Amino acid sequence: MAQEDGSPVTSSPLQFFPWLSPGMGSPYPTWLRELKSEERGLYLIQLLYSCANHVASGSIENANIWLDHISQLASPDGDTMQRIAAYFNEALADRMLKAWPGLYKALNSTKITSVSEEILVKRLFCDLCPFLKVAYVVTNQAIVEAMEGEKMVHIIDLHSCEPAQWIYLIHTLNARPEGPPHLRITGIHEQKEVLDQMFHRLTEEAGNLNIPFQFNPIVSKLESLDIESLRVKTGEALAVCSVLQLHSLLAADDDLRRKSPLASKNLQKVLHMNKLTLGEWLEKDPISAYNLSPDSALSPLSGGSPKMGSFLTSLWGLSPKLMVITEQESNHNGHTLMDRIMEALNFYGALFDCLESTVPRSPMERQKVEKMLFGEEIKNIIACEGTERTERHEKLEKWILRLELAGFGRVPLSYHGMLQARRQLQGYEGFKIKEENGCLVICWHDRPLFSISAWRFRRYE
Repeated sequence: MAQEDGSPVTSSPLQFFPWLSPGMGSPYPTWLRELKSEERGLYLIQLLYSCANHVASGSIENANIWLDHISQLASPDGDTMQRIAAYFNEALADRMLKAWPGLYKALNSTKITSVSEEILVKRLFCDLCPFLKVAYVVTNQAIVEAMEGEKMVHIIDLHSCEPAQWIYLIHTLNARPEGPPHLRITGIHEQKEVLDQMFHRLTEEAGNLNIPFQFNPIVSKLESLDIESLRVKTGEALAVCSVLQLHSLLAADDDLRRKSPLASKNLQKVLHMNKLTLGEWLEKDPISAYNLSPDSALSPLSGGSPKMGSFLTSLWGLSPKLMVITEQESNHNGHTLMDRIMEALNFYGALFDCLESTVPRSPMERQKVEKMLFGEEIKNIIACEGTERTERHEKLEKWILRLELAGFGRVPLSYHGMLQARRQLQGYEGFKIKEENGCLVICWHDRPLFSISAWRFRRYE
């Protein structure tokens, strides 16, 4: 999505194809359809950029012309850039339609969302690309190491829908020299039937191995979760697992951020005024860092995000021995539409490239992942605003800041965990693992795509 020198492409498509001007009759000569893949890809990037500018500025007529241009060359079953363009084109059109709520609601009134199909698509993604497999393996290894010698282990899964991860952990714990612990998993999901399936799969597996096991289902969205319902007991060693979930809490803070735009700058001002690093400030005055109300405009826990700060502080209050977080390594939470579009083009371009390299173009499984997973995320990033925009991915450096402010200390991922991650990538060309300050970053070639970090409860005396 960039020129060879790394700078983004910002020039007009008419610079390359000046005779393809809107309003000049049929703009799609045969030779244009026969462009080589790289030439067509460049042209599509230019068209998307121009179209996005028109959408952002509210120029509906011009945007409509460019959407038509893109539609002639984009294709959900073409090469990588044609596929990407098809979903970005749909997202831009969706954003335009939302200017007419009645029309938008009427066109989407019969849309059916199947929870089982959503879970199936995520499993297909896990099968086709190794990212989630790496996250599960690294998370499990960190839990096993942290829980060595513990007799009662409690795991809180913030989005409980994949039994395979915990089945693998059950078998690993069963092989401990000291024997398996009493294991309790609290699963959180907004659909009861998903948790019912988790309950039956996990209790059956634990029963076959004769491991003492309990599953505590909590039907709730993450932003509505009642911490008391987690029922953490004295004497339990607690671990928290979050795979691609925490960023959704940032949506709940959107209204406050708009009403109080200065709140997100307060921490930087405090640090600048006192000329202290974050670590020095926390050591000097931890009480003021953590005892201010998360809803206070001066609270560094809010950072313009009191819901996130409050949630992380609540988890800190449970004194977890370990918390492992996997997040998308990209900034899709920019203030302007154009920022989000350019970042998303690079991020999802790499994901589409991954599938192009590992899966043939025709299989329905690949098309389902691209449409129902990537396509829906792209649409949410581009077409939605406010609390509706939940795909607010942010980079590792921001998560590190938030978690340290909430009282957590970083736990470096072990050599054995890194080794297991690299084993998961064997046979996959183009995938890389990088270690950054004890955290793990999964890359497609040199493009970071997902981060995994481990944390623990840290007490200040």
